[in-house]
Amino acid sequence: MRRSDRLMTLIRLLRGGNLHKAEALARATGVSLRTIYRDMETLAASGVPVEGERGVGYHITAAITLPPLNLTNAEMEALHVALAAMGQAADPDLSGAARSLAAKIDAVLPEIGRPAPPLLAVHPFSDAARGFQHLPRIRQAIRARQKLAITIEGRDRTVRPLALEYWGRLWTAVVWCETLRRFDELRIDRLTALRALPSLFVDETGKRLADYRGAAG
Repeated sequence: MRRSDRLMTLIRLLRGGNLHKAEALARATGVSLRTIYRDMETLAASGVPVEGERGVGYHITAAITLPPLNLTNAEMEALHVALAAMGQAADPDLSGAARSLAAKIDAVLPEIGRPAPPLLAVHPFSDAARGFQHLPRIRQAIRARQKLAITIEGRDRTVRPLALEYWGRLWTAVVWCETLRRFDELRIDRLTALRALPSLFVDETGKRLADYRGAAG
């Protein structure tokens, strides 16, 4: 199992909020206790809200938090340009989120002095940016209840997009897969093609987001 796949498996195991012993996580993923301890540190450093300690257990809290960052002036400029562009996006959720994020950043910036040299956190999903291009279309399809034709890891599928979720720089999409006839949680960075289909879908018992949440809980 690739490391990024193992980390995603750990996120799925922990996100229900229940406390999981490191020993149980090691058995579930087929690795050593030492590896689990390192994985927990990596997830926390990547922005996934993991809480717990060795000998007690681990769980994921509701909110997404980020580790402290020190940015250069050039990085801050790039960030502000990106936020300004997203603030003008046609998607009201994204534009509102960009304005809210800009306000939070402005609130913590020092009034005098230059930022210190960057302190880089560990981001195990460094290739996740490849999937960012698909986010607006997936979000639009969720709202319109529009089916999608996707290609993921070389396989073609037809899916009903139900929700987008963010796990410390990694985006996933909860879908009902018509090809496999089951719910699935797809890593956006693994998508190589995506297009909206003309057909729409309606709520059907057993295929709704509420059904997925109930089964996962």
